[in-house]
Parts: sequence; structure tokens; C-alpha cells
Amino acid sequence: MILVDTSVWIDFLNGANSRERHALHRLIEEEEDISITEIILTEILQGIKEDRDFKRAKDYLLEFPVHRPKGTETYLNAARIYRDCRKKGKTVRKTVDCIIAAICIENDLTILHKDSDFELIGACTGLKILRV
Repeated sequence: MILVDTSVWIDFLNGANSRERHALHRLIEEEEDISITEIILTEILQGIKEDRDFKRAKDYLLEFPVHRPKGTETYLNAARIYRDCRKKGKTVRKTVDCIIAAICIENDLTILHKDSDFELIGACTGLKILRV
């Protein structure tokens, strides 16, 4: 299953011309198994200004499976991811990306992203990244 990061969903919802948006469009058309996390849902929806657009996006996104943290263990794994990257001289900018990566690793998900933090994390951990 592929977890689609906020960065790709924003491009998709805004109709941006990016490789990642085209990849997501193709995945949806081919009915591939794609999913999100609760925090990705929050990140996407908080940026929508109009109530009508908010409801439409929320309803659409909730059609996909939503992966959740497995409790304290997920957050400990996220801290481990951050520390492993630091030990290798790489600094992850956003804690939330470590949490998303931990959820991916715990659930054996492949991430589709447009965020350099995931490239750093992938270089330091077992995070699977969909290359487009």
C-alpha cells in the first residue's frame, strides 16, 4: 500500500503540474491501494479556506484508509528515526515527518512524497519511497 504525503495531495488538489501529482492521479485511476494518516488529513484540511471546499476534500480523503499511530511506540520510533538520521549527519527539519515515516515503517507502507525530509529519512532507515 502507498501512503500519500501532504505535499503530493496539495499539488493534486491544486492541480499543480508535478511528477508526484501525475503519479497520484495515475494511482487513483488504476485503483491502486493508497492511504493517508490522521496528521496528513489535518495538514491538508487546515489549509483549505472555503467551507464547501473543506467538506468536499474531507469527504474525498476519508474514502481512503487512514493509518493511525500505534500509541507511544510510534512516537518512540519517530524519535529513533530522528536520532538515527542525526548520527549519520542528516537533520530532519520536521518532527511530523518522522512520525509519518514511523507509521509507514510500522505498517510496511511505501510513501509517495515531495518533501526532502523523507529522502533523508529513507537514506537512514528502512523507509520505502515510491520513485516517480
